Amino acid sequence: MRKYDKIVDYINSEISKGSIKCGERLPTIRELSEKFECSKQTVVHAYEKLQGLHIVYSIPQSGYYLVDKKKMNEAKHNKVIDFSSGAPDESILCYEDFQHCLNQAIDIYKVTLFNYSSPKGLKELCYTLKKYFEEYQVFCGEEDIFITSGSQQAINILCSMPFPNGKSNVLVEQPTYMGALKSIEITGTPVIGIERKFNGINFDELERRFAFGNVKCFYTIPRFSNPLGLSYSNEEKKHILKLAQKYDVYIVEDDYLGDLELKNNEYPMYYSDVSGRTVYVKSFSKIFLPGLRIAAVVLPKVLRNTFLEYKRWMDLNTAVLSQGALEIYIKNGMFKANKKRIRRIYEERMQILKSEILKSKLTNVNAHIPDTGFYGCLEFLKPINTMYLMNKCNKNDIHIKNMEEEYLKDYFSNEILRISVASCRSEDIKVGIKKILDIIKEA
Repeated sequence: MRKYDKIVDYINSEISKGSIKCGERLPTIRELSEKFECSKQTVVHAYEKLQGLHIVYSIPQSGYYLVDKKKMNEAKHNKVIDFSSGAPDESILCYEDFQHCLNQAIDIYKVTLFNYSSPKGLKELCYTLKKYFEEYQVFCGEEDIFITSGSQQAINILCSMPFPNGKSNVLVEQPTYMGALKSIEITGTPVIGIERKFNGINFDELERRFAFGNVKCFYTIPRFSNPLGLSYSNEEKKHILKLAQKYDVYIVEDDYLGDLELKNNEYPMYYSDVSGRTVYVKSFSKIFLPGLRIAAVVLPKVLRNTFLEYKRWMDLNTAVLSQGALEIYIKNGMFKANKKRIRRIYEERMQILKSEILKSKLTNVNAHIPDTGFYGCLEFLKPINTMYLMNKCNKNDIHIKNMEEEYLKDYFSNEILRISVASCRSEDIKVGIKKILDIIKEA
């Protein structure tokens, strides 16, 4: 029997004996780690399993507590299953480990906290990221890395700043990340779109856009795209790069979920770029702590000075404490361990989603569910009243939404339903997707 299963059995036994009562804090992670002679991560995994079974719940910075079954049954009637959110599940985030890193960062960087720091980013973090990015197959110099206040700030700067090619339009996939579209709208940047379908992108159409669209940069999410969950193959990435070089277009690669990649031979677009025109944007929000607001941008030399100037007068510098804590978290190996844990969780959730949809044997609906990530899609082959679908789901305490905000005005399609498992636990997915599929059958 695995150690975390032994811990689960022990807690259940203590509950049965009445040794643990509702409202009382359960044994701490450290206590159980010492008792069972295992790592803290094993204990956390055990508690996550108990949370998934609705036996215990956690209070950040306090501990784990026994669920009051009576109150839980009352709450069940008001519980909402949210398939619309792209925010990660709060219950699986690494608060406790990161708190130790924050305390260390205060000690190490306390002098820097009282002064402005470099707008480029904390030197120690850039150095640590240079080494860590090699695991992503992103090989760069420390001088190429810039730290921003989340990937949203990086996108804001890149969309609004001039590029050496002297062109003005930003090309975006359709659909794409709502935050990028809002950034483009607010900065008044000219934008054009290109459809990204379930069978890929039309390269003839892409070449026409690059050749005649006055495109300064192409904003793309090659892996686990938001909102469709699609990924380009390595060959497709190389083809895009070849066209970008031919027509003097820069690539802005948003690799926000690259940490969840399961295939060893799937690399970022940056890896294959020999022309030095790819900007690599890496967020740490989705598998780490969204509120930390830290991202890294790897820039070609020709873009560095312009990007730095825009960054400098946007916020002077990114929060030093957050940067220092992230640097310690990565350097100590905690980030790598957490990444493996999160990857396992989302792989499991996506497999459950895929399994439940396959069981339903829906007609006139194609399911596009990746092996991991946050997003999957249902494609309706016949017209469906999506407003009815959303309202009916809402009455059943299930949140879904159409993707109008992820499209430019002329591209919106009502034939696709996005399903996000970002903040849904395994049991919620099983219950919620069954209800959605039953409502679709009715519709």
